[in-house]
Amino acid sequence: MVKQKRYEFHVPEYSSVQSLYDAWESRIGYRVLLGGTRHFGYWSPGTIWPFPLSTALRRMEDHLHDSLDLPPGSTVLDAGCGAGHVALHLAHKGLKVEGIDITPNHVRWAQQEVERCGMQHMVNVRWGDYHNLGGMADESFDGAYTMETLVHSSDPDKAVSEIYRVVKPGGHVVFHEYDHVDATKPPPGCPPSLVEAVIRINIVAGMPGNQYFDRGVLQGIMEEQGFTDITSRDLTENMKPLMRLFWFIAYVPYLIICFLGLQAYFVNTEGGVQGYRALRRGYWRYMVLTARKPGVPGQSLGNDGIRQRKAG
Repeated sequence: MVKQKRYEFHVPEYSSVQSLYDAWESRIGYRVLLGGTRHFGYWSPGTIWPFPLSTALRRMEDHLHDSLDLPPGSTVLDAGCGAGHVALHLAHKGLKVEGIDITPNHVRWAQQEVERCGMQHMVNVRWGDYHNLGGMADESFDGAYTMETLVHSSDPDKAVSEIYRVVKPGGHVVFHEYDHVDATKPPPGCPPSLVEAVIRINIVAGMPGNQYFDRGVLQGIMEEQGFTDITSRDLTENMKPLMRLFWFIAYVPYLIICFLGLQAYFVNTEGGVQGYRALRRGYWRYMVLTARKPGVPGQSLGNDGIRQRKAG
């Protein structure tokens, strides 16, 4: 187990994450480029031409579905569902999804999309915070997942603990998240100024989880909370074509923004350029972590069992 590294990091108010996604820069970018979806796509390594983007986005969602490895009819928690695209894709594959999000506009858009698709019997979306799932009973889901949303967590230990609590014994979890090398020891060719830019983006965009996740930290949190059979897979080469496209589109606007000193107002533009630079230099990567909650499906572990596993 990798020893977890504790940081003094920026703790976002809900308004900071909401402002990020409600900003016109985010709305236009996500709508025009990704059709409203808020995650990376999946391509074969070495792909240069990334289009059509929608096909690759659905492939990443298929990868999530396959990683969950749950039969049709299973109930799953989408912890940070955004506009509901992932939840609906999994619902079309037979999973019953409970989606939560802290951004009111996301919740409203997702509810509208669920209704438009006639999938109310398979998907339910409401406002919720994965740090506090108090309205959800213990051991109530067959599985749970995040799709690039723990990056916004101000307390990843608490969030993973809550997800652990609501998943049934034998249930599966999948986390699609980013991690990075120790910021104090960047890889060769990655200048300190680039690391500082990435940290600044994390702060402005309300992404303390992204700043927190040194390599192995999220896996360590999962182990600490009691998850077993943890696996990790590096999908950096599979998502890189979209990051390269972001860089290509954002580069000239980024130069203008830098000239005017407006980086703080165009975090997605700066993130597209600096994020791709940092990715190419090996500073961060895209990881998929899967795990299982120990126990037999249908058999409650109880709070004593959870405490014993943590103590052990």
